[in-house]
Amino acid sequence: MDRDDDRVPPQLRPQPHHFRFPLEAALRSVVALEAEVPPSAFTAEVLGTERAGSGVVIHENGLVLTIGYLVCEAADIRIETADGRVTPGVLLAYDFETGFGLVQATRPLGVPPAELGRAADVRVGERLLVAAAGGREQAVACRLVRRRPFAGYWEYMIEDALFTAPAHPFWGGTGCFDGSGLLVGIGSLLVQSGDERHLERTNMIVPVDLLLPILDDLRVHGRARRRPRPWLGLYLEESESGLLVLGTARGGPAERAGLEAGDRIYEIGGLPVADLADFYEILWGLGEAGVAVPLAVLRDDRRLALTLVSADRDRFLARRPPDRAGGS
Repeated sequence: MDRDDDRVPPQLRPQPHHFRFPLEAALRSVVALEAEVPPSAFTAEVLGTERAGSGVVIHENGLVLTIGYLVCEAADIRIETADGRVTPGVLLAYDFETGFGLVQATRPLGVPPAELGRAADVRVGERLLVAAAGGREQAVACRLVRRRPFAGYWEYMIEDALFTAPAHPFWGGTGCFDGSGLLVGIGSLLVQSGDERHLERTNMIVPVDLLLPILDDLRVHGRARRRPRPWLGLYLEESESGLLVLGTARGGPAERAGLEAGDRIYEIGGLPVADLADFYEILWGLGEAGVAVPLAVLRDDRRLALTLVSADRDRFLARRPPDRAGGS
């Protein structure tokens, strides 16, 4: 897990006098993660079979919070602490709705856990710390530049995502700490906006507030005990003439119904749709996984009416977290 060649530029690193808490204490809670996923896994084609990033220890028993795409379907996980000790970990839970993943160390990590804060209390303009594993050389002093809904092309949306700048170059699973050293989010993406002359790079941070209502469920059952949302297996992009289908998930409802890359969806459930947020809100409002989803599609110059039978996305995983309480 040697990351000596991937250091944050010195000018972005935090200075201790800019923060009201001991930096080293917070940074020790951030660990490195490496995950290996079987080639046959559902997510292997898109996310690869070898994944690496960071996570944050949130319990003294070695519970690590990270961004789920790093560990989803992982058969082997290794956790490295700041002092170089490597400990095996197991995938405890992956929650599609929030994007969080939980990893449990198989032995004590000897790392003080981060204390959870409230992202809702963080104001735009506030100084934050976004840290990958590796201490101050892998941390970025930044500010919250905006908070807004975020809709991803993979049937994902959260209502109050945090966006920080300058962006951390190694964002996956980073810990986002507020001015008091409390963990307020986990790094998910690099988001770019503007043009080449005025390009803004930010990190999208998933607020830890989304974890608190489901944490006990994830630890006990391996998934949140909520009704599963309908999932279509679509990768979408907004365009002027509807939502452009970029591709479909292997074996998913969209592929089985015959949707193709290049199709444009302009109605769902009989309602016109122009952006991802509207599409997801209508889709998830139709019912739970298994509900029929009518789509109006433009393919070349032809209009098609298709009805997809939605699915529970979690059921497609080759290796799901164990449901120790009999399922939900």
